[in-house]
Amino acid sequence: MVASGPTAASGPTAGVAAVAGVAGVAGVAVTGVGVLDKVVTILATVHSRSAVSLVELVEATGFSRATAHRLASALEDHRLLRRDDRGRWVLGLRLFEWGSAAVGEMGLVDAARPLLSDLRDATGLTAQLYVRDGDHRVCIASAEPRAGLRDTVPVGVPLPLDRGSGGKVLLAWAGDRDEFGLDSALLATVRRRGWAESVGEREPGVASVSAPIRDRDGAVRAAVSVSGPVERMGRKPGERLAVAVMGAAASVERSLGSR
Repeated sequence: MVASGPTAASGPTAGVAAVAGVAGVAGVAVTGVGVLDKVVTILATVHSRSAVSLVELVEATGFSRATAHRLASALEDHRLLRRDDRGRWVLGLRLFEWGSAAVGEMGLVDAARPLLSDLRDATGLTAQLYVRDGDHRVCIASAEPRAGLRDTVPVGVPLPLDRGSGGKVLLAWAGDRDEFGLDSALLATVRRRGWAESVGEREPGVASVSAPIRDRDGAVRAAVSVSGPVERMGRKPGERLAVAVMGAAASVERSLGSR
C-alpha cells in the first residue's frame, strides 16, 4: 500500500482504512492493487455526483486530503478529470474518447454476430471475430457449432499475434508488422490474396482461415475467422473456405457502412 503523504497513517490500520474507503463507493471492486483501487474510486465518485470539490471527494472516499488531491490532480493531467467553472472535478474528455471507442467495438460485435452465425452454419465450423490489442489479438465474439468437434476460443482471452491466421490478417497491413518475426513474403501473400490460413500454429490439430474487416478508410479493423480440426479442414483450408470467410467479412463491412 502506498503511503498517502506525510500525514497518512502507516501499517495495518492504513490498509484497512484504504480498503474501507474503496469499498464504500458503489460498484468499485477491491483488487488489492492499492493505487488502482483508489483511482477507480475517485473516478466512480465523480461519475456518481457529476461534479465534486476536494472536500466532497475526501468525504465520499474516506481518503486523506493529500491523497485525494494528489490522485485527482494526476487524473486531471491525464485528461481523465477536468475542472468546471466552479473549480470542481468532472469527468474528463479522454474518458469520452475511450468510451466512444468501446461503443464502436460494441457496434462491430452487433454487426458481426448474425453473420458469424451464418458463417458457422454454412461451414459447420467455429466462427470468430478478432481485434488487435497491443501485441495480442482478442476474440470479441464467436459462434460455435451446435454439435460435433469445435475449436473453442474464449471471448476476451488474449492470443498471440504471430500464430494463427487471425493474427496474420491483423498484422499483414500493420505498420509494425516487421517487429513480430513473421516472414515478410508470407504477409505480402496475405495482402495480395486478402486472406490467411494456418494449420497447427496456435494449437496442434487446429486449422483456421481468416479475412480482414476494414473501416471506411480502408484500415483493417478486425478479422473474421473459421477454425476447426485439421482432419475436417485439411492441410490447405483456404482453398475451400477463403471465399466464404471473405464473403462474411464483406457482409460485416456493408452492415457497418464501410462499403
